[in-house]
Amino acid sequence: MAAELHVELVAADRSVWSGEATLVVARTTSGDIGVMPGHQPLLGVLESGPVTIRTSDGGTVVAAVHGGFISFADNKLSLLAEIAELADEIDVKRAERALDRAKSDTDAAAERRADVRLRAVAAH
Repeated sequence: MAAELHVELVAADRSVWSGEATLVVARTTSGDIGVMPGHQPLLGVLESGPVTIRTSDGGTVVAAVHGGFISFADNKLSLLAEIAELADEIDVKRAERALDRAKSDTDAAAERRADVRLRAVAAH
């Protein structure tokens, strides 16, 4: 079994992160899933939530992902997201304002997006 898997995190508008990892944790419609090298092939639908990537050099990459698909085969993991932002790219104050605004507008989808962004920053 290989000790690494190749990961591609891609949003609709750009490549967000690419590299080697030892573990990726993502939220799917079936629940949270952890993918390690040698995992059985899979195809799933991503739910909005943080994605955590444990890189081969011992680091951690966290991204806020909003919808999309996850696919794994031959030690290659693809996360194809509608929207994805690395935790380092998220403006916390702006996300907090968006969360407050969504709550006052009772916009559940916007509230969920803002909450996911803040959880990704907190997990980072």
